[in-house]
Amino acid sequence: MGKRIVIVQGHPDPGGGHYGHALAQAYLQGANAAGHEVEILPVSELDFPLLRSKLDFENNQPPPDIARCQAAIARADHLVIIHPLWLGSMPALLKGFLEQVFRPGFAFAKPDTPGRPGAKLLKGKSARVIVTMGMPGFAYKWFYRAHAVKSLERNILAFTGFGPIHRTLIGMVEANGDRGRKKRLAEVRKLGRDGS
Repeated sequence: MGKRIVIVQGHPDPGGGHYGHALAQAYLQGANAAGHEVEILPVSELDFPLLRSKLDFENNQPPPDIARCQAAIARADHLVIIHPLWLGSMPALLKGFLEQVFRPGFAFAKPDTPGRPGAKLLKGKSARVIVTMGMPGFAYKWFYRAHAVKSLERNILAFTGFGPIHRTLIGMVEANGDRGRKKRLAEVRKLGRDGS
């Protein structure tokens, strides 16, 4: 029986055509071939404001596009987030999207005791983070310690109940050439087939 998979396409350019878009399509192709049900959420095409206060984050209703994304993630067994590394982290638009989606009441319960975490509401779901970058992936992992990816994994995904969480770092995107890019696309296509 196939999984229900949601892919968050986190590149902020609505024009498409970037390697991250090709990776999302490769994952989709592999997953469809294996009988998984897949939905892509293209962050660049969604209409939502940035949150500017704790009150907005905790109490305001999410905009319609965000509510639709929350419903898709709630149905999913597995979440894939694909984004480029910009200035050492995810693009601002993706961060704004995640702040809108992972709200109290959807991703975690409001805590009974101030200062204590609320219940994790997204337990039972797995996740994979796929990050593209210009530098070698090993340099980001070992020299820079992959801080931004760890923050996404720990402070958003694990905090709300996701597990296990896996990562795929794809470095030297501009320098890899067609052969290297095709190899990584094949690897991501296999991840899609495996639903991992």
